[in-house]
Amino acid sequence: MTTHKNRQTDLIHAPRQAPQYIETVQPPLFRASTIIFQSTAHLFDRHWTDAYDYSYGTHGTPTTFTLADNIAQIEGGSYCLLAPSGLSAINLVNSTVLNTGDEVWVADNIYGPNLEHLNNLQDRYGITVRVYNPIDADSFQPTEKSKLIWLEAAGSVTLEFPDLKNLVKKAKLANVSTALDNTWGAGLAFNAFDFSDEHLSVDITIHALTKYPSGGGDILMGSVVTRDQALHHKLFRMHAIQGISVSGDDTAQIQRSLAHMSLRYEQQAQSTNTLIDWLKQQPQFSQVLHPSNPDSAGHFFWKEICSTGKSAGLVSVIFKPEYDLTAVRKFCDNLNLFKLGFSWGGPISLVMLYDLKPMRSLENTHLQQGLLVRFCIGLEHPKDLIQDIQNALKQLE
Repeated sequence: MTTHKNRQTDLIHAPRQAPQYIETVQPPLFRASTIIFQSTAHLFDRHWTDAYDYSYGTHGTPTTFTLADNIAQIEGGSYCLLAPSGLSAINLVNSTVLNTGDEVWVADNIYGPNLEHLNNLQDRYGITVRVYNPIDADSFQPTEKSKLIWLEAAGSVTLEFPDLKNLVKKAKLANVSTALDNTWGAGLAFNAFDFSDEHLSVDITIHALTKYPSGGGDILMGSVVTRDQALHHKLFRMHAIQGISVSGDDTAQIQRSLAHMSLRYEQQAQSTNTLIDWLKQQPQFSQVLHPSNPDSAGHFFWKEICSTGKSAGLVSVIFKPEYDLTAVRKFCDNLNLFKLGFSWGGPISLVMLYDLKPMRSLENTHLQQGLLVRFCIGLEHPKDLIQDIQNALKQLE
């Protein structure tokens, strides 16, 4: 044991170190920007494409690689990159795949911030954004300039489940990359990399780990999963160029929550199904939107792809036209258990009010006229949630 004369040096270069590895329920947490190389051989005999390139904190640590491996496994992929948020993961895909003059196709019910980012690319870099109807594969008409199609299953806010099989088939025939926002399915409702008898697969999934993997409503993170190594390296290169990285502490928290993610997902789905049955009986609503509801657009496609009957804990209702903005705002403000806020997948149920008119560019004849309220079901007992909605509806009488 070497002891230095100066105590300050000993505080930095500790003369004694406990053994570094023990077996624990949770993997060790590594916090690192600088990573120490054992020798110049270790420094120079490495490459950024190595499976585990321990060179700098932004490239990864055992903590971040462990979570990435687990997310890839959950989603049915082979490679995973982590990003600071779901939107950051989306932007990574757009930045990697699209170049000036390219076309990108988006569903009419696309996640709003993704569309905003793509419109920004269109204005600044000459990317052309084209819109298709997710439940009508014929509306997707790729050209030689088409390079990417964004898929959502189910779609944002109105929760249509897309004709995933035919959309992916058309994209592959046209050599268009397919990217699926898989936050709703979370890798649990269906396998995006093998979702049919024909073993159809998307090229990329992004996942807002903020939602179900975190489960606490307190951590932001996203992931990008692929099966193709060349595509992964292309994404990984852009990931490094943009300096994308995540906190080791946040990563460890999400890793800790993965053990019970499927249990939470199933419980929230069961509570949602209970609410759907009740919501459909309420005279104030003209529509109840959820893929498992036979009355909802895309129900056939959901039943075809999610053969196990799994679905996320989101359900939207459309108020009848006689309930104006003032009335629907009053309804939302009078909810007690449902808190007004974005996101979902956490323990607390949430509610959000939307006006669909400025959010959609195509004619959606399957949707009734009226204001939409989306419920994000938490872990409360469904009977209490029903009572909460019932009490708020009474305020409208």
